[in-house]
Amino acid sequence: MDHPIICFGQQPCGFFPKRFLFAKIVTARRLQKELGGEIVFFFHDSDHDPRETSTILRDRHSNREVALNFQFENRIQKQFSPLYAKRVLPEWHEKTARQLANYVPPILVEQFKQTRSSNVADFCLDMYNRMDLLAGIRVERSSAPNFRARAVAVSDYFVDQLYEGEIVRARHRGGKLLLHKGGDRFLEIPGGEFGSEQISPTRDTRFVWMQSVIRCTHYIAGASEQDYVNKADAPEVKFVTRDEISDSGKSYTEE
Repeated sequence: MDHPIICFGQQPCGFFPKRFLFAKIVTARRLQKELGGEIVFFFHDSDHDPRETSTILRDRHSNREVALNFQFENRIQKQFSPLYAKRVLPEWHEKTARQLANYVPPILVEQFKQTRSSNVADFCLDMYNRMDLLAGIRVERSSAPNFRARAVAVSDYFVDQLYEGEIVRARHRGGKLLLHKGGDRFLEIPGGEFGSEQISPTRDTRFVWMQSVIRCTHYIAGASEQDYVNKADAPEVKFVTRDEISDSGKSYTEE
């Protein structure tokens, strides 16, 4: 093994990252010390679910938990736009910055204030870098056109499509582009020709799609990934369970 590639993947998971992402980073760094090689963070910013970026903090005085999240310009953007296309509202940034002293150390408040990214995915990634969590780690983004162009074709996928002035992530099924409205309800939207630069995978095709570009030797899997990733699709990869961490769904806010 001349050059191990140690990979972990995650959607943007809060403007302060959830503790399970921190655990993946710690696991990757431990493996790198043992094996050498490089670490790659597959940043799946093509996901569209606004719940992914819920940031769960604890009041430093009352110990009460609060869930903070981005606000959005309109319903379509909130529900259907990929995270890299959900815009950050300046008024939300200012309002949230005023609240944060109740929940996190001053240095994190200042880092939050300094972050001026225009979309949700960039904002989260910028914060993770400001917190010095990704030093020496190569980041590959699922939204990047050059990543998408290099990825293998998959049979189940989403298409980023312009709809009512917003980029939305529509499921491609039976030649149609569909927005999921809950339950068994879907809205078909107009669509024309599209290319690989508009395509991102579904949950079940994500690993094969990602691996066709990153070609990792080791993959650090979270609890849910252990359940749905088909390891037979990548017999060349050694799957490693991320290290345990308490309160894994809460936000990591240590200095």
